[in-house]
Amino acid sequence: MRRRLGSVRARATLGAVLVVAVALLAAGTAVLLSLRSNLTDQAGGQAERSARAVAAQLAVGTPYEDLSSMDDDERPVQIVDAKGTRVAASEDLERIGAAGATGTAGDLGDDLEPGEIDDDTRFTEGTATVDGETADYRFAAVEVRDPRKGPLTVYAGAPLEAEQSAVRSALTVMLIGFPLLLAVVAGVTWLVTRRALRPVEGIRREMAAITASADLARRVPEPDTHDEVARLARTTNETLAALETSVERQRRFVADASHELRSPIASLRTQLEVGAAHPELLDVAGAVEDTVRLQRLAADLLLLARLDAGEAPAAGRVDLAALAREEAGHRAGVTVDDASVSGAGSVEVAGSRGQLGRVLANLLDNGLRHARSSVGVRVRRVGEWAVVEVADDGDGVPEADRERIFERFVRLDDARSRDEGGAGLGLAIARDVAVRHGGTLTVRQASEGGALFELRLPIA
Repeated sequence: MRRRLGSVRARATLGAVLVVAVALLAAGTAVLLSLRSNLTDQAGGQAERSARAVAAQLAVGTPYEDLSSMDDDERPVQIVDAKGTRVAASEDLERIGAAGATGTAGDLGDDLEPGEIDDDTRFTEGTATVDGETADYRFAAVEVRDPRKGPLTVYAGAPLEAEQSAVRSALTVMLIGFPLLLAVVAGVTWLVTRRALRPVEGIRREMAAITASADLARRVPEPDTHDEVARLARTTNETLAALETSVERQRRFVADASHELRSPIASLRTQLEVGAAHPELLDVAGAVEDTVRLQRLAADLLLLARLDAGEAPAAGRVDLAALAREEAGHRAGVTVDDASVSGAGSVEVAGSRGQLGRVLANLLDNGLRHARSSVGVRVRRVGEWAVVEVADDGDGVPEADRERIFERFVRLDDARSRDEGGAGLGLAIARDVAVRHGGTLTVRQASEGGALFELRLPIA
């Protein structure tokens, strides 16, 4: 039971029933009160007309026994004098149980001139016994001054049986109809909610199957609608696609990293084993080179892992012009466009000096690896962007491969030795760092025919 009430369908049905029940209760109460008020006012109007008809006859001195409208069985009439004594009444009227139906005529009667009828009418509810039967009535009291008998009060009543019967009938209809209406609302809400949530259940089952099978290539069904459920299904499939891509990328990354690490480790082990058996044959320089390569590869892998984890770059201000001069000074064959650097002045960006230095180092090393003779560096400011251009005079990058070279472990020249070509992580690291700093890294053809890498970063 608790599980059923915990479902969206059960809660929606219960909520709809409660809302409709409250609305019906409020509307039913308002209808009953309005019906009772209208019927009571109608009865009061009838009683007032009877009372004023009798008062009009009294105002002209008509004797009690000659008064008309006194023998109406449905509207009993009673006349009392200034002392509260009943002086005349309808036939078969035994008593009136209304408040104020007996007593003095009141102060208003003393202010009336002979033959004058008071404009005000007092209303009250009570009972009257006619011919032995007691019923509820609405009474109207009218003051009049008889020319001979002085101030009198005329009480006339109209029965409330019709009002009470109508209210009882309406209440009975509500007591029977409201539960039926609530049952209909509950049933319709249950069915509509079930139909609306059926795609959600399909999505849940498919997600459970995907979790159990670990098959990220599967997709949840998308309903042919344009509502929130359809958007949920589309978003879920987009998430699954992104997750599948991420997992596949991670799988390739691990496989490529293992492959790249295997070669220098195997070479280093072979050299050490040979050195252990024949010390005179130990290639110390080669062992050091393999160790350095392993160290660089481990550093690259660690940096990529930190970037993939979403680690924010360190907060700081970096002068790209000064950083470009510094990195270029460490490498032979790299020329710096001094005019562009001097003209740019201090081009400061926000970020990590170490990571941005790594980007420039990777671009310069890549340029030197593919250049025929030289690599040029240019720094300038374009609006709110700092732009660093690294160009070489090599063969350039084919247009079809200008995005692929930024993927991890990608080397366009497969025939090139691993020692010369690197692991294929430098450009991937450079672009990831640029993106983390809010910038871009692209490649196009240089004027010399080689490759021109353009790094754009927002000015600090």
